[in-house]
Amino acid sequence: MVVGAGITGLFTAMLLAQDGRDVAVIDAGDVAALATGANTGKVSLLQGSRLSSIRAHHPASLVHAYVDANRDGQELVREFAETAGVPFVRRTAFSYAHTDAGMGRVRDEFTAAREAGLDVRMARAAERDAVPFPVAGAIALDDQIALDPDTLATALAETFLAAGGTLHTRTRVTRTAVLPSPHVVTAAGSVFADHIVLATGTPIADRGLYFAKLSAQRSYVVSFEVPTGEVPGGMFLSVDAPSRSVRPVSADDGAVGTTRLVVGGNGHPVGRAESERAQYEDLVAWTQSYYPGARESFRWSAQDYESHNLVPFIGTMPRGGGRIRFATGYAKWGLTNGPAAALRIAAEIQGVAVADLPTWARALGTRMTAPSDLARGATENAKVGVAAAQGWGDALTHPAPVPKPADGEGTVGSRAGRPIGVSTVGGRTRAVSAVCPHLGGVLRWNDGECTWDCPLHASRFAPDGTRLEGPAVSDLAVLAEAPSADSPPSEG
Repeated sequence: MVVGAGITGLFTAMLLAQDGRDVAVIDAGDVAALATGANTGKVSLLQGSRLSSIRAHHPASLVHAYVDANRDGQELVREFAETAGVPFVRRTAFSYAHTDAGMGRVRDEFTAAREAGLDVRMARAAERDAVPFPVAGAIALDDQIALDPDTLATALAETFLAAGGTLHTRTRVTRTAVLPSPHVVTAAGSVFADHIVLATGTPIADRGLYFAKLSAQRSYVVSFEVPTGEVPGGMFLSVDAPSRSVRPVSADDGAVGTTRLVVGGNGHPVGRAESERAQYEDLVAWTQSYYPGARESFRWSAQDYESHNLVPFIGTMPRGGGRIRFATGYAKWGLTNGPAAALRIAAEIQGVAVADLPTWARALGTRMTAPSDLARGATENAKVGVAAAQGWGDALTHPAPVPKPADGEGTVGSRAGRPIGVSTVGGRTRAVSAVCPHLGGVLRWNDGECTWDCPLHASRFAPDGTRLEGPAVSDLAVLAEAPSADSPPSEG
C-alpha cells in the first residue's frame, strides 16, 4: 500500500504493480495535488547550489552517490515519458549568480559537480547575454529535461491502474500501525497490507520524529504569457539571493496555447513570512521589469522539505518492523529524487538484497551526521521554539472579540486562553481553533493562499479548518461562523 499520489508514490506503485503485486494508492486529495503538481517541471541534475552545499558538509563520495541517484531518477522519468507519450524537451540548465558577489558559489558548484561526475561547463558569454536579467556568471549542464509534472503524474496514475493497481483519492490516512499486522486507518476504515509506503511530503507518522529532522519551505511561482522569441532557451536557477528560477514552457513540453515563462523563487520557512502575497508581487515586478510584455496568467506556491543533513531520507521507518517505508527531504528536487526513491523502495519490497542494490542506494541509506548537521538541526529547532512562544504570546495579547477581517485576510485572537483564528474569504467569515493539532503551534494567516499555516512543522489548513498538508492528520476545530459583518464569532 502506498500513501500519497505524487511522483514518489505513483512511481513506487507503478513499479510494484508492473511486477505483479497487488498495490493500492491512497491520497487525501487528488493525483499530484500538492508538491508534485506545483513543481516547476525541471528534471535536472544541476540544481542551483545543491551539490556544493552537500559537499561542504559531507565527503565527495556522498555527493557522487546523490548525483548517481538523481541520474537514475532522471532516466526513469525519461524512459516513462517516452513510453507513455508525455511531452518533454531537452534544455540546458544554468546555475547562475546575479552579481559578482555570488560568483564564489558558482565556482564551488562547478567544482562539486565535476567531482561528482557531471559534465558541467562554464556558460558562454553569448548564453549569459541571451537573457535580459543580470547574470554575472553561470555554469551549464546540457541535455536536461523539462516537462509538465501534472501531465507526468496523470500518465503515471493511468499506467498504474492499467497494471491492475487501485487508486483511492480524497481518502485521508490518519494513522499507521504494524500490530496485529501492518495497516493504515482512514475515515472509511482500516486497510491492511504487507508493506506500507509513506510518500506524503513529510511523514504523517511520528515514528522517528522526522518532523523535527526536516525544515519546510514555501516558495512561489508565477507564469506569464510572453511574445514568441522573448523567452530564454535554457532553465536558469540562481545560487544567490534573491532566489530566482526561470524556465520557458512551450507546446513541446506541455504548454497549451501561448508561449509561457515560468518564474519562481522567494522561498521562506512555512508560516514565518510577513506577507506571502508580497512574495508573489515581488516576482511579478521582477519579471515585468526584464520582460515588459509579460502578462501574468497563473500563480501558485509549493511546499518542500529539506533534511537537516541535506541528504534525502529514504528507507524503513523506526518501530515499523521493516514494513513501513518512507521518503522525504528532497529540497525542491522531487522530479529526480522521487523516482530514485521509488527505485530503491520498490527493489527492497521485491526482496532485492542490500548488496545487490545500486551503490548510491547503499550510500544514501547510511545516515552520516556531521557536527554541522547537528548545529543546523539545533538552530532550526530553536527557531521552532521561538515561533511557538511568539505565537502564543501574540495570541494572548489580542483577546476576542476581534474585528472582522477584510476579505482575504485572517487574524488570531484568544478566548479563555485559547487562540482562535478568524478569516474572511469570498465574503464568508469563519472562526476555527488556531492551535495546530500536531504539536500545539499557533497558526498564522497566509495571505497569499488564504490558509492557516503552522510555523513549527508546516502543517496547513483551509479557512474552514480542513487539513491540507503537513504532519498534522486532523482538521482544526470549527467554531461558530461570524453572524454578521459587525459581530464577532462566538464559540458554540
